[in-house]
Amino acid sequence: MRIVCPHCLAVNNVPKKETYKKANCGKCKNSLLETKPMELNEGNFDTVVANNDIPVLVDFWAPWCGPCQMMAPNFERAAQEFPLKARFAKVNTENEQNLGARFGIRSIPTIIVFKDGREVDRVSGALDANALASLAAKYAN
Repeated sequence: MRIVCPHCLAVNNVPKKETYKKANCGKCKNSLLETKPMELNEGNFDTVVANNDIPVLVDFWAPWCGPCQMMAPNFERAAQEFPLKARFAKVNTENEQNLGARFGIRSIPTIIVFKDGREVDRVSGALDANALASLAAKYAN
Protein backbone atom coordinates (compact mmCIF):
# COMPACT_ATOMS: atom_id res chain seq x y z
CA MET A 1 0.00 0.00 0.00
CA ARG A 2 1.08 3.58 -0.62
CA ILE A 3 1.88 5.73 2.42
CA VAL A 4 2.97 9.38 2.33
CA CYS A 5 5.79 10.10 4.76
CA PRO A 6 4.60 12.67 7.33
CA HIS A 7 8.14 14.10 7.44
CA CYS A 8 9.27 14.51 3.81
CA LEU A 9 6.08 13.73 1.80
CA ALA A 10 7.77 10.91 -0.15
CA VAL A 11 5.35 8.19 -1.28
CA ASN A 12 6.39 4.80 0.12
CA ASN A 13 5.19 1.31 -0.77
CA VAL A 14 4.59 -0.59 2.46
CA PRO A 15 3.39 -4.20 2.74
CA LYS A 16 -0.06 -4.38 4.28
CA LYS A 17 0.04 -6.06 7.70
CA GLU A 18 -2.15 -6.27 10.76
CA THR A 19 0.50 -4.61 12.97
CA TYR A 20 3.88 -3.01 12.40
CA LYS A 21 6.92 -3.02 14.67
CA LYS A 22 8.95 -0.80 12.33
CA ALA A 23 8.36 1.01 9.04
CA ASN A 24 10.71 3.75 7.85
CA CYS A 25 10.57 6.11 4.91
CA GLY A 26 12.80 5.04 2.03
CA LYS A 27 13.85 8.64 1.43
CA CYS A 28 14.32 10.38 4.81
CA LYS A 29 14.50 7.21 7.00
CA ASN A 30 12.07 8.65 9.59
CA SER A 31 9.34 6.41 10.98
CA LEU A 32 6.12 5.99 8.98
CA LEU A 33 4.48 4.91 12.24
CA GLU A 34 4.30 8.58 13.34
CA THR A 35 0.81 9.29 14.69
CA LYS A 36 1.12 12.99 15.50
CA PRO A 37 -1.39 14.79 13.26
CA MET A 38 0.22 16.38 10.20
CA GLU A 39 -0.19 20.07 9.45
CA LEU A 40 -1.63 20.40 5.94
CA ASN A 41 -1.55 23.44 3.68
CA GLU A 42 -2.21 24.20 0.02
CA GLY A 43 1.27 22.96 -0.86
CA ASN A 44 1.00 19.46 0.62
CA PHE A 45 -2.76 18.79 0.92
CA ASP A 46 -3.34 17.08 -2.44
CA THR A 47 -0.16 15.00 -2.15
CA VAL A 48 -1.18 13.62 1.24
CA VAL A 49 -4.85 12.99 0.39
CA ALA A 50 -4.31 11.52 -3.08
CA ASN A 51 -1.28 9.31 -2.38
CA ASN A 52 -2.26 7.55 0.86
CA ASP A 53 -3.99 4.20 0.52
CA ILE A 54 -5.16 4.60 4.12
CA PRO A 55 -7.96 7.00 5.08
CA VAL A 56 -6.93 10.57 5.88
CA LEU A 57 -8.98 12.31 8.60
CA VAL A 58 -8.60 16.07 8.27
CA ASP A 59 -9.58 18.40 11.11
CA PHE A 60 -10.46 21.86 9.75
CA TRP A 61 -9.99 24.19 12.73
CA ALA A 62 -8.96 27.71 13.80
CA PRO A 63 -6.89 28.94 16.77
CA TRP A 64 -9.70 31.21 18.06
CA CYS A 65 -12.26 28.35 18.12
CA GLY A 66 -12.97 27.09 21.66
CA PRO A 67 -14.48 23.72 20.59
CA CYS A 68 -11.50 23.21 18.24
CA GLN A 69 -9.08 23.72 21.15
CA MET A 70 -11.10 21.32 23.32
CA MET A 71 -11.09 18.64 20.61
CA ALA A 72 -7.36 18.88 19.73
CA PRO A 73 -6.14 16.52 22.52
CA ASN A 74 -8.89 14.02 21.60
CA PHE A 75 -7.78 14.13 17.95
CA GLU A 76 -4.17 13.40 18.97
CA ARG A 77 -5.26 10.61 21.34
CA ALA A 78 -7.40 8.93 18.66
CA ALA A 79 -4.55 9.20 16.12
CA GLN A 80 -2.30 7.13 18.38
CA GLU A 81 -4.55 4.09 17.82
CA PHE A 82 -4.05 4.05 14.02
CA PRO A 83 -0.38 3.86 13.01
CA LEU A 84 -0.38 2.98 9.27
CA LYS A 85 -4.14 2.37 9.46
CA ALA A 86 -5.29 6.01 9.13
CA ARG A 87 -3.49 9.34 8.82
CA PHE A 88 -4.73 12.21 11.00
CA ALA A 89 -4.10 15.74 9.75
CA LYS A 90 -5.10 19.32 10.56
CA VAL A 91 -5.84 22.39 8.43
CA ASN A 92 -5.74 25.78 10.15
CA THR A 93 -8.55 27.57 8.28
CA GLU A 94 -7.19 30.97 9.39
CA ASN A 95 -3.95 30.35 7.48
CA GLU A 96 -5.43 28.18 4.72
CA GLN A 97 -8.60 30.02 3.76
CA ASN A 98 -8.51 28.65 0.20
CA LEU A 99 -8.69 25.07 1.49
CA GLY A 100 -11.58 26.00 3.78
CA ALA A 101 -13.40 27.53 0.81
CA ARG A 102 -12.55 24.62 -1.50
CA PHE A 103 -14.22 22.15 0.86
CA GLY A 104 -17.11 24.42 1.83
CA ILE A 105 -16.22 24.59 5.51
CA ARG A 106 -19.07 26.52 7.13
CA SER A 107 -18.47 25.63 10.77
CA ILE A 108 -15.48 24.44 12.71
CA PRO A 109 -14.31 22.05 13.83
CA THR A 110 -15.22 19.94 10.80
CA ILE A 111 -13.64 16.53 10.21
CA ILE A 112 -13.53 15.29 6.62
CA VAL A 113 -12.52 11.70 5.90
CA PHE A 114 -10.78 11.13 2.57
CA LYS A 115 -10.34 7.64 1.11
CA ASP A 116 -8.72 6.98 -2.28
CA GLY A 117 -8.41 10.76 -2.75
CA ARG A 118 -12.16 11.43 -2.36
CA GLU A 119 -14.28 12.74 0.48
CA VAL A 120 -16.24 9.84 1.98
CA ASP A 121 -17.54 11.35 5.22
CA ARG A 122 -17.88 14.67 7.02
CA VAL A 123 -18.74 15.50 10.63
CA SER A 124 -19.09 19.01 12.06
CA GLY A 125 -18.68 19.75 15.75
CA ALA A 126 -16.24 18.66 18.43
CA LEU A 127 -15.91 14.90 18.94
CA ASP A 128 -14.44 12.95 21.82
CA ALA A 129 -11.55 10.50 21.31
CA ASN A 130 -13.90 7.47 21.11
CA ALA A 131 -16.06 9.05 18.40
CA LEU A 132 -12.95 10.03 16.42
CA ALA A 133 -11.54 6.51 16.76
CA SER A 134 -14.87 5.03 15.61
CA LEU A 135 -14.87 7.33 12.60
CA ALA A 136 -11.33 6.27 11.66
CA ALA A 137 -12.07 2.58 12.24
CA LYS A 138 -15.08 2.77 9.92
CA TYR A 139 -12.76 3.49 6.95
CA ALA A 140 -9.47 1.82 7.99
CA ASN A 141 -8.98 -1.58 6.39
